[in-house]
Amino acid sequence: MEFGIKPLGRERFWLWILLVPTLFGLVFSAFGSLLATIALSFAHWDLLGSPAWAGVENYIALFTDAKFLKSLANTAVFSVMYVPGVVIISLLVAVLLNRKLRGIGVFRTAFYLPAVTSAVATALVWNMIYGKDTGILNYVLELFHLAPVCWLCTSHAMLSVVIVNIWGAIGEGMIIFLAGLTAIPNEYYEAATVDGAGGLRKFFQITLPLITPSIFFQVLLSTINAFQAYDYIYMLTRQGQGDSNIPVVVFSIYRNAWNFGNYGGASAQAIELTVIVAVLMLLYFWLEKRFVFYE
Repeated sequence: MEFGIKPLGRERFWLWILLVPTLFGLVFSAFGSLLATIALSFAHWDLLGSPAWAGVENYIALFTDAKFLKSLANTAVFSVMYVPGVVIISLLVAVLLNRKLRGIGVFRTAFYLPAVTSAVATALVWNMIYGKDTGILNYVLELFHLAPVCWLCTSHAMLSVVIVNIWGAIGEGMIIFLAGLTAIPNEYYEAATVDGAGGLRKFFQITLPLITPSIFFQVLLSTINAFQAYDYIYMLTRQGQGDSNIPVVVFSIYRNAWNFGNYGGASAQAIELTVIVAVLMLLYFWLEKRFVFYE
């Protein structure tokens, strides 16, 4: 049996006409950029002269570059903290907001607003919250006669930026989980109520198994976002001369390219980051067969 609507006659012509801009951008912007990055990763290029063939030299240098290895370690730590945080908190918020109450849309909008707010504006607000001398958070601590904390210094910076990034991603995750929750037939909950099941039992035996596809999708999305994290981290932890006290891989790519003119090395770092994410995605899809349940 065939499903869907097939374009007929002149509709096919107009379909391709309307798809041309998207296909053009996909081919030249996405695939073209990928091929160009792969080619540059095998060359030395400072943007001014002609590229010089380097072979695998840029890739070998990655294993001896202390700054890149540090950024890779920071990205791994950030991801381990960020991904579970986004998934768990987004799910809890979605469960709380999955109710038919008057004004519930206002709360959903409030939780979603950070996802559409400018990262720069958000980082400036959090700078005022985290400030050591004039920050709101330290002001609250002093009210309780507690010593102020340097939240954006190296010892606390990772936790601080993880909190900000999770806060900014909750809205997107909430929408994904709300879609999954609203798709669960109410008959399951009614049958569980008749059997005497309580709220927690319903959640763990009905809700959680049936939204595993949404959890799986959110884990994929959060992992990709974690390895691409840059804006909040740079804005909150930037130091003199464009440095950061917790540099991540994307920051290392940016700095190598635009601060040091090492476009070949930056391209090699970008390719390695892509490979790492691709391997993680393959691992996730392997685990999907064992832990994700579809009706």
